[in-house]
Amino acid sequence: MSIVDNKKAFHDYFIEDRYEAGIVLEGWEVKAIRDSRVQIKEAYVVVRGDELFLFGAHISALATASSFTHPEAVRTRKLLLHRAEVDKLIGKVERSGYTLVPLNLHYKGGRVKCEIGLAKGKKQHDKRATEKERDGKREVAAAMKTHSR
Repeated sequence: MSIVDNKKAFHDYFIEDRYEAGIVLEGWEVKAIRDSRVQIKEAYVVVRGDELFLFGAHISALATASSFTHPEAVRTRKLLLHRAEVDKLIGKVERSGYTLVPLNLHYKGGRVKCEIGLAKGKKQHDKRATEKERDGKREVAAAMKTHSR
């Protein structure tokens, strides 16, 4: 069950591979995510050492969050993957010019997971071509819909 999607990632990048990662969260963050107070449009994945971190994801604290913690809306959160997957991703990012972007947040077995995509940046003309293709498909679907009535 998806919590939030990053539609901007599909506009800006060619997604070549997808991985599911766990996220290290605090209690108030989980509560806020369950209340859909999260935004990952500006977020990206950074490599520090031999670990991956989610940077720029905005989680707004609930008003009812406990008073003894000081919620930080935008903080760096560690992503949890198998060592082999992390090594493979770091290798591709460093050598092949790929980048890692968060695609969505979703629940799996009661836990919050982040789907990250191994992506290559689109040029402006690629974005235009994708938009033109999508508009063409939309026109064909509309024509088929009106024709079948």
